[in-house]
Amino acid sequence: MEWIAAGYLLLTLLMMGVLWADLPNKGQMLLLRAEYLAATVAVWLLYRWKPCPAVMFLRILVQMLFLSWWYPDTYELNRVLPNLDHVFASLEQAVFGCQPALEFARLAPWGWLSELMCMGYVSYFPLMLLLYLYYFIKRYDEFLMAAGVMMGAFFAYYVVFILLPVTGPQFYYLAVGTEKIAEGVFPNLGDWFLTHSERMAAPGWSDGFWYHWLDITHDAGERPTAAFPSSHVGVTTVVMLLAARTRSWRLVAVMAPFYILMCLSTVYILAHYAIDAIAGLLTGIALYYALMKAYKFTAGKSKRITG
Repeated sequence: MEWIAAGYLLLTLLMMGVLWADLPNKGQMLLLRAEYLAATVAVWLLYRWKPCPAVMFLRILVQMLFLSWWYPDTYELNRVLPNLDHVFASLEQAVFGCQPALEFARLAPWGWLSELMCMGYVSYFPLMLLLYLYYFIKRYDEFLMAAGVMMGAFFAYYVVFILLPVTGPQFYYLAVGTEKIAEGVFPNLGDWFLTHSERMAAPGWSDGFWYHWLDITHDAGERPTAAFPSSHVGVTTVVMLLAARTRSWRLVAVMAPFYILMCLSTVYILAHYAIDAIAGLLTGIALYYALMKAYKFTAGKSKRITG
């Protein structure tokens, strides 16, 4: 996992070098990378001093926590590239004959449904933490595998997000105007998001408990980035497949309702186009099997070398 993160760090440093003149917050980006390296070296040294499961848990947890730091960093890189939302909104219109993100909340405006959607969306990290803890406590021999597959999926999506600057409906619709969007007008905004990061408020019951928590999470880390494919759908698909692999159907039964709500909520709250969610589902399945195969290959190679 540390090597995966190091590879991503090196890739983004190379991109920073290419885009250096256009990057607005290059100093902050370098500071993030220095903080990451310091934290990683610190827990590595701690594990070298005391190699035990508890320190291994902390060592991997540090890598997982930094995922929330790497996410807004994708915006710093992709906002200097031409925005592609007009392409994806046009594709959405061609596939569905409308904009599902506009129609979903309009056709289902009920407060109870809004709360379910918001609860589903904010369950993203709790679902991962639950699986992380389950593997650590119940299946420690596969703990590294599960954490590595989750992290590998995250970084795969982050690379796509950097190279494919799509912000999603909550940013694009606001910039264009929902009236034009409803009329099927999808202008090319060029470098608009280089200097603008305003987003639409999520539809639904604005006084709801879960709506409030959704606002908190969005204010903390949401940026006009990372729309296609939906990593919320993709990563939780990987998480659900890892849960199914345990054959603990109680675990799957607890997680499944939140997963279904997650997939629906990404469109309902305007975070994603419907094609983003579909692509997230398909790429999540593909990444799970590809990363499992890669893990088994590297694990087998390691055993042959040490043997």
